[in-house]
Amino acid sequence: MSSLTPLNHLIARFAQQVPIRASSLIVTLYGDAIEPHGGTVWLGSLIRLLEPMGINERLIRTSIFRLTKENWLTAEKVGRRSYYSLTGTGRRRFDKAFKRVYSATQPAWDGAWCLVLLTQLAAPLRKAVREELEWQGFGAVAPTVLASPRIERGDLNTTLADLGALDDTIVFETTAQDVLASRALRLQVKESWNIEELAAHYSEFIQLFRPLWQALRERESLDPEESFLARTLLIHEYRKLLLRDPQLPDELLPGDWEGRAARQLARNIYRLVCAPAEAWLNTVMETADGPLPEAGESFYRRFGGLR
Repeated sequence: MSSLTPLNHLIARFAQQVPIRASSLIVTLYGDAIEPHGGTVWLGSLIRLLEPMGINERLIRTSIFRLTKENWLTAEKVGRRSYYSLTGTGRRRFDKAFKRVYSATQPAWDGAWCLVLLTQLAAPLRKAVREELEWQGFGAVAPTVLASPRIERGDLNTTLADLGALDDTIVFETTAQDVLASRALRLQVKESWNIEELAAHYSEFIQLFRPLWQALRERESLDPEESFLARTLLIHEYRKLLLRDPQLPDELLPGDWEGRAARQLARNIYRLVCAPAEAWLNTVMETADGPLPEAGESFYRRFGGLR
């Protein structure tokens, strides 16, 4: 048990989930900690890292097997030990899922929109495209029309091609506007993206992690294992929020948008625990070649800079 009461609360909250989301936490661990250090780790290291979260060895092994079967991970045997790495497909999934988590700021918005019309798609494919694009931040402004103020056209075309819908989907892009957010547009955004529900989730995140931030700040020195556990749970919960967040421009959000405070809190905690957490990872994690490789330079650019 940790000496930090707020951290114990967060660990207990995670462990009491039914069912416990071990596979999801392993995804977080790979994206946050293992991928920056080369992407490969011994199974025994994973077990030692995750058992303090309330996940027993059997569940960890089962979850790793499931992620391997789903083509997230691939295994390599060296003697009696198994080492797990991201597959190429898994790495692309990680990049997509974690791209927004550590970004420093959003680019300025010029008022342009991307509109996707699904009218020419058969009903089952229309449903699949809508679900995938909503996951990527699109909102429904009409039953068969999706809109996004932020989308890379190349990413959109790749998604539509992967779903077999590229040739039968109509895509429009509007020009930049001087008036970025009229009253009518703000009301439409509120309807299409369910902003109030997302704000409630951000508020809950702040209530969960603010006590941890306060407790960490009071410490003269931070325990490496506690720092690792805090960092992992922080990113796990924050990542789940960002998967729901369409990352709308500030012009379309309320002035008291809770997402801003949540991001600042996540950034503050991460910067505080990063170094001791890295020390713990270097102690526990092993690759087939021995010690953990140093994290790449891109790791230290997270949240606008960790150094």
